[in-house]
Amino acid sequence: VPKKLVTTVSGCADDAVAGLVACNPGLRLLQGHRVVLRDDLSAIRGRVALLSGGGSGHEPAHAGETPPVPPVPLTHGHGAELSSLSAGYVGKGMLTGVVVGTVFASPSVGSILAAIRAVAQAGAAGILLIVKNYTGDRLNFGMALERARAEGADVRMVVVGDDCAFTKPGKAGRRGICGTVLIHKVAGALAEAGASLDEIEKKVMAATRVMGTLGLSLSPCSIPGSKPSFQLAEDEMELGLGIHGEAGVRRMKVLPADKAVETMLKHMTDPSNASHLSLTPGSSVVLVVNNLGGLSCLELGIVAGAAVRCLEKRGIRIARALVGSFMTALEMAGVSLTLMLVDEELLRLIDAKTTAMAWPNILAGPATTRREEVPAPTEGPRKLQDETGIGPSTVQVQRVLERVCSTLLDMQDKLNELDRGAGDGDCGHTHAQAAQAIREWMRSRPPPAAPAQLLSALADVLLEQMGGSSGVLYGLFLTAAARSLHGRSNPPAWADAMDAGIEAMQRSVPGALESQFPLGIPIPPEFSCIPHRYGGAAPGDRTMLDSLFAAAQALHSLRSPGADPLQVLAAAVRSAEAAAEATRHMEAGAGRASYVHSSRLEQPDPGAVAVAAVLGAVLE
Repeated sequence: VPKKLVTTVSGCADDAVAGLVACNPGLRLLQGHRVVLRDDLSAIRGRVALLSGGGSGHEPAHAGETPPVPPVPLTHGHGAELSSLSAGYVGKGMLTGVVVGTVFASPSVGSILAAIRAVAQAGAAGILLIVKNYTGDRLNFGMALERARAEGADVRMVVVGDDCAFTKPGKAGRRGICGTVLIHKVAGALAEAGASLDEIEKKVMAATRVMGTLGLSLSPCSIPGSKPSFQLAEDEMELGLGIHGEAGVRRMKVLPADKAVETMLKHMTDPSNASHLSLTPGSSVVLVVNNLGGLSCLELGIVAGAAVRCLEKRGIRIARALVGSFMTALEMAGVSLTLMLVDEELLRLIDAKTTAMAWPNILAGPATTRREEVPAPTEGPRKLQDETGIGPSTVQVQRVLERVCSTLLDMQDKLNELDRGAGDGDCGHTHAQAAQAIREWMRSRPPPAAPAQLLSALADVLLEQMGGSSGVLYGLFLTAAARSLHGRSNPPAWADAMDAGIEAMQRSVPGALESQFPLGIPIPPEFSCIPHRYGGAAPGDRTMLDSLFAAAQALHSLRSPGADPLQVLAAAVRSAEAAAEATRHMEAGAGRASYVHSSRLEQPDPGAVAVAAVLGAVLE
């Protein structure tokens, strides 16, 4: 059973709603019911009240989370059809209230009826129920509607079905999913503007007919206390799931994000699909890129960009793009795309102000990949170094650098695996990125043969392209080494350059401590942890510096008259490899590994291993 951060399984829906209301002064609970209402109910007197609701687990729909930040994932058939939540959309300009069920279960008739009575007694000039097309929701909201009408209330119900998954029409009709949020917004803007119940019902019904949604999942979800409702293989994704994990229309191999988006949009707009959305070049749409719960913000941004590009290629104008978590399915790692065809009136309703916390408060404007970029700042002219020393030939430099690059690319997976124990598992990726950047640089121009110019140029490449802390540290090392080699290229100069590079990686930042303590008060020894170095590491701290320092000690032999450079370099490589292996037994004193308990550090430091491999490649 998957882990969940809940207090009790049975009380998770109540606890979630209570937490939401506690943190939001604009919301109130209806006594005795899991119903969330606007704090200013008196403001709806003479206006139409809007109620929605459904099961928990779809936050911010029904229970409410914060906007554009991803919540959680989905599941497959639960036997009963279930619903979703909307308290995140309660507020002026959106819903008057929501009725919340337990996880993935429709709320009770009694609670729905209590919500209707509460807004009716507050003086609402009619009540519209916005219901997603699931059997449980239709039954419970429908029964409450009939009982409220019997009591004399003017209540209507709009059932939203925006799912584009199924190619053939079924008896149950299209499921109601994330497009319902746009209906909340349109209806809320109309109600706030004082529109009548007849007008709101008519315009909302029209809006539901020009809207479509399709979901795609990489994983299932699970109700607290239960196992996942279905399983997907590591290399599979499922197209067209419902928001409770109901089976989709196609299970397929995992696709790159751009291809997955193309597949989704093609399915949504395919005329042979009975539930398709008709989309023609020149159409104007609102796009919603919705996190189904467990997708990272990184992935969501990639999907959003791919969707905009794909629609632009079709000649579609994306009048607005909303990206975030709008209707989730617990922790399901997946995404849904919603398209609503809009004219100027619908767009004005979408743009109308609201106090609902889950509606994104962003600058209104179209989405496009053709936005003009800010021009890059111009660099001042760089002084070319005038090297007179004799350095290695360009061909030899290229051969050495190519060996270094191929070595780093070959050990990418190994470095990533070493890094997973203490970091984020990207050390191999970072070094491979450096190798690819150096190759690109060599293809664009011959590398300089003079040592100082060569190391300086390599520093520039790594500082611009490598990224991570490794890129900065290599850049510092090479920049200082290049300065030391200026006008020199004999063997002792290389030993001096190695020392200069290591010293730069440890050097105090000029003025850093003074800027933190402008009054000049001495730094007490107990505050020695305050960062005061570029890298902050020393030999013995279980970092790349351990290999560099060991190699530097061996390279000091280059200062001895008659020393054989290749033999000295071979000894330096052996020292670096031994130092890298020795980091296996060290306690980390710097870097990301320093936050990990030493008992969990069972492998050598990946940075130290990479340095030893680079030196070995140079020797080869």
